[in-house]
Amino acid sequence: MNPQRIVVVGAGHVGLYAALHLSRKLNRRRAEVVVIDPQPHMTYQPFLPEAAAGNISPRHAVVPLRRELKKCRIVSGEVTKIEHARKTVTIQPIDGPSTEMTYDHIIVAPGSVSRTLPIPGLRDRGIGFKTIGEAIYLRNHILDRLDVAAVTPDPAVRKASLTFVFVGGGFAGIEALAEMEDVVRDALNYYPDLDPSEVRFVLVEATKRILPEVGAQMGAYAARALDARGIDLRLDTRLESCVDGEIVLSDGDRFRAETLVWTAGVKPSPMLDRTDLPRGPRGHVTCLPTLQVLSHGKVLDGAWSAGDCAQVPDLTNPGAYCSPSAQHAVRQARVLADNIRTVILGGLPKEYRHKYVGSVAGLGLYKGVAHVYGIQLKGMPAWFMHRTYHMSRIPSFNRKVRVVVDWTLAFVLRRETIALGQLHTPREEFTHVTPRVDLPEERETVGAGAR
Repeated sequence: MNPQRIVVVGAGHVGLYAALHLSRKLNRRRAEVVVIDPQPHMTYQPFLPEAAAGNISPRHAVVPLRRELKKCRIVSGEVTKIEHARKTVTIQPIDGPSTEMTYDHIIVAPGSVSRTLPIPGLRDRGIGFKTIGEAIYLRNHILDRLDVAAVTPDPAVRKASLTFVFVGGGFAGIEALAEMEDVVRDALNYYPDLDPSEVRFVLVEATKRILPEVGAQMGAYAARALDARGIDLRLDTRLESCVDGEIVLSDGDRFRAETLVWTAGVKPSPMLDRTDLPRGPRGHVTCLPTLQVLSHGKVLDGAWSAGDCAQVPDLTNPGAYCSPSAQHAVRQARVLADNIRTVILGGLPKEYRHKYVGSVAGLGLYKGVAHVYGIQLKGMPAWFMHRTYHMSRIPSFNRKVRVVVDWTLAFVLRRETIALGQLHTPREEFTHVTPRVDLPEERETVGAGAR
């Protein structure tokens, strides 16, 4: 009997955990698990603020696929098309021509991307916060702005360099804002020419509250805590323009800022547009509680989905769908893997049922809010719970140890406030000192043109 091929599209929370679970539950005579992703690692996104702040090494916020998924086949490339009618995926490798691969089962889990809006200047000025590269860039950019402000003779440039705008009051925006405010406050100890009163952090949120996931009371506490730190909270306010660094808000305020971080929500990966899978009104793949893809009231044989890109009914809250959180994604991945194994062995899949237990959020070093099992915590207890929970969730013992070591060293030693901006343009210096040499064909072409 030939083994069935299970293709996993995307190596985020769903893809990694589902592939890991399948590789442990099914031997290679039963199934071949193929994981396709452009990146050779899974990013543990809850640790992006910690990586940006320098609390942990950026390398420790990602999980190498080939190390963790030793029993799986890893394909480094991008899925450009899914034709479930033919049960084929089209793969564009990192280099070389595209190829087609057939499958028996497919797990569609490309995750989500930043939900942006057609705001003038956002494409040119905005910095996202969903990848480890963006987290590293944000840290280097903010520290670089301090260097600019410390030496420029132009007061307008100095003021714009010390103004940092974050758009979006959810987990990503608040945690990134709080951590980077901590970083800047620590870094100012090494900039005697800069006055802390000159630094301005602005949060722009379109609704009237922040951190809705932790409840109204804890969200209000978080807002008061950020306000006490001098952070300018603009609730019920929208960003209308940021052309050339001029920030225009819906409340009529205008000012210049050299840093604009966009964390205003997510939407399903645009890769889903190139599939023949059924989609919901907001672009998600429609699923049953068993995590099987549903099309016109019928189950699509061999098609499965979960996580941010899927519309999964929440059986604990009739009429609602599971929220796009890591808590649901990890648990859905395990149920999905068990269901595929059950179907391959001739059984019936089970429904995913998990009551959302609550949320925790960090507000910088030693500060946080939590609302878990109806219990509300704030300050250091919530911060400790936040760190403990996410340390327990990141895959592999290897990563857990490295993260704990990073935290221990950060507790004993002072925070590193170093910008490595050359990471973003590593060949610039070399190309600057290397003379340009025209190829013989180019010289002949130039000569012929001159004649």
